Amino acid sequence: MKNYIKILALSSVFLAACEAELENPIEDGGVYTSGSADFSNYVAVGNSLTSGYADGALYITGQENSFPNILAGQFALVGGGEFTQPLVDDNLGGLLANGTQITQNRFVLAVDAQGNPAPTRLSGTPTTEIGNILSGPFNNMGVPGAKSFHLVAPGYGNIAGVAAGAANPYFVRFASSANATIIEDAAAQSPSFFSLWIGNNDILSYATSGGVGVDQTGNVNPASYGPNDITDPNVFAGVYSQEVNALSASASGGVLFNIPDVTSIPFFTTVPNNALVLTAEQAASLTGFFRAVSGIFIQGAIQQGVPAAQAQALGAQYAITFNAGPNRFIIDVPVTQTNPLGFRQMTANELLLLTINQGALRTQGYGSVALTPEVLQVLGKLQVGGTPTPQEAGLVLAAVNGIDDKDALDTAELTAIANAQTAYNATISGVAQANGLALVDARATLQQLANGGISYDAGTLTSTFAMGGAFSLDGVHPTPRGYAYLANLAIDAINSTYGSTVPKVNIGDYPTITVSQAN
Repeated sequence: MKNYIKILALSSVFLAACEAELENPIEDGGVYTSGSADFSNYVAVGNSLTSGYADGALYITGQENSFPNILAGQFALVGGGEFTQPLVDDNLGGLLANGTQITQNRFVLAVDAQGNPAPTRLSGTPTTEIGNILSGPFNNMGVPGAKSFHLVAPGYGNIAGVAAGAANPYFVRFASSANATIIEDAAAQSPSFFSLWIGNNDILSYATSGGVGVDQTGNVNPASYGPNDITDPNVFAGVYSQEVNALSASASGGVLFNIPDVTSIPFFTTVPNNALVLTAEQAASLTGFFRAVSGIFIQGAIQQGVPAAQAQALGAQYAITFNAGPNRFIIDVPVTQTNPLGFRQMTANELLLLTINQGALRTQGYGSVALTPEVLQVLGKLQVGGTPTPQEAGLVLAAVNGIDDKDALDTAELTAIANAQTAYNATISGVAQANGLALVDARATLQQLANGGISYDAGTLTSTFAMGGAFSLDGVHPTPRGYAYLANLAIDAINSTYGSTVPKVNIGDYPTITVSQAN
């Protein structure tokens, strides 16, 4: 990720990472009970959120602070047994395949050449070779990148399929065999208690790609899906029930997590869509440019035989007015009969991705107009009443520099995401109720983080990028402190469901982001 918005001071981040640690102290010698649950063999199943993935990579410290590992530490106080994880080999976070690096190293917060703090990838060659198969089984079965249907897919851990995208390099490291499925390996351990958090990636990959994938609702064949597609809700419902049934066969109980609103995380909320800040002179100039665009379109449409009234009605949408101060960016949209030029101004609800080139937004006219001397010459001709040639008119229209689909989520894409999430969460809630399982409302938690934050004894967790304490530097995954808070939510749900008294952790004991390149 490059060109992050300048939203923080390094000193304030450092102070946030070093807050006092006062949350709900656990007294030595306390008496805790397991209730009707048996925590002796806890198995956690899921994706990157279960594995402890953070800062854009999977690394040892992150795994050690995964929410299942934190939970297991508390379960140990009520009869919980050993909890094993398929640890990677270093804190750099990248993976190797036959000596070639195939995933990137983790982010840390560093200071750039201009003295501005910004996330940067750690340099160095990682040492985790996926061909070095670990001897399991492992209690933490979190596999970064896994979607719901991947958990039941044979061969998802076959190293031969990694290059083609048919297998997952993280699962390759600890699959019991090349043809094993994640859920089979988890169920084979006969868990006495389990957690399942899956379905996020069935939406998230679509969202983080800017919606360039396909909403596959209505297509029940996952084999035909692309990597950034939204999973059909019926496919999700079918595999999710199958997975819960497999894990429940030996278990005294379990805890399920629902799917958060992916658009409430910093990856989508950090870069505002109204950051086109203009002076009065700039606003007047940009307004004049789009009036010229409107006029050129209307004139060209009439010349092509479009009735004048219709041409004027269509062209009016391109006469966008700008004001001094913040303005919303221009976004590219599909060309349609009602929008023949394929651009418009963003609406209030639409979102920009954290990975957008913010330098281009500030200095290159990305999201507005890319003016060249040739375009300025045509505009000058128009100002004195001249008539541009077709080639000159084309130069003006081409100067509109709307934000690409890959860098934004528009209204239609947000609707597709919301519809799938609602359907998935209805399935999760129904399965939890039907099976008497604990349920963590992760969706409500992320909404609370995004709307004022969550207070604890030592401070407040928010979703503010890099400063809020809850999210790591990839803008998607939690910090150790964020994972600790999730563990506490799970403990609350478990205690309420099974009558146990598992103690919570002090979330202030857990760090936030790494502010140096120490690894």
